[in-house]
Amino acid sequence: MRIHHLNCGSMREVAPPSDPDGALRPLPAVCHCLLVETDSAGLVLVETGYGTLDVRDPQRRLGPDFLAWAQPVLDPEETAVHQLQRLGYAPDDVRHVVVTHLHRDHTGGLADFPHARVHLHEAEHRAATVVGHDRYLPAHWAHDPSWVTYSGDDGERWLGFDGVQQLAGLPPEVLLVPLAGHTPGHVAVAVRRPTGAGSAWLLHAGDTYFYRGEVQPGLPPTPPAFDALQASVETDRPLRLRNVDRLRALLAEQPDQVDVISAHDPWEFARHRQDAPASLA
Repeated sequence: MRIHHLNCGSMREVAPPSDPDGALRPLPAVCHCLLVETDSAGLVLVETGYGTLDVRDPQRRLGPDFLAWAQPVLDPEETAVHQLQRLGYAPDDVRHVVVTHLHRDHTGGLADFPHARVHLHEAEHRAATVVGHDRYLPAHWAHDPSWVTYSGDDGERWLGFDGVQQLAGLPPEVLLVPLAGHTPGHVAVAVRRPTGAGSAWLLHAGDTYFYRGEVQPGLPPTPPAFDALQASVETDRPLRLRNVDRLRALLAEQPDQVDVISAHDPWEFARHRQDAPASLA
């Protein structure tokens, strides 16, 4: 198993939290994706960020209101498909995509991998494709992807979380972890790290939190821009905050077992890219 950390979409610059040491500087928010090389299931992409069609037609694909607020850079070189090609892979090498949820900054690249199976929670699939909401953008799945959905009634207990499931066709080193609150079917994705690569598991928590200080004690408070954004989009704030508390407790109690990352924290992304071995960066 190899894990590559990819930024698949820079967005508006975020001012750092209060930092008495002055170690943090303003950085563009990111779309933190993972590319996982498996021995038995080919490439697995966790999240997609923005895709090539978003770059070509941002007004239709992302919408003017979102563009004005998020200010995505939309650099074709940041799209997942271009980054994979620089690593020597073809789009069809990605056989599986796992999404934490279906907001537009997480799904723009789905169409770049039309033959991949797309794994997600069934509650998220229903919210986006049946119930509908202006936070979801059906244009991102107009190519009719091969959805693979998972019920919240199934699964097992894993590191204190219930309903955790292995993914169909993937090795047991990749798990789906229900973490609703930001959206009805929001999940985290756990990936077992190679031996000697730090904590045993890397847990991509999507948009459960936006800044690592929410789950890591002793860090400065969350930047106001992130607080305001979360309040405007979350569907169940008490549930999301309970899941933030669970992540905080997990990091405090079992740091050797799991490291947690989120989708948009640029300082967290920079740390993981810097810490990754050269072959994984």
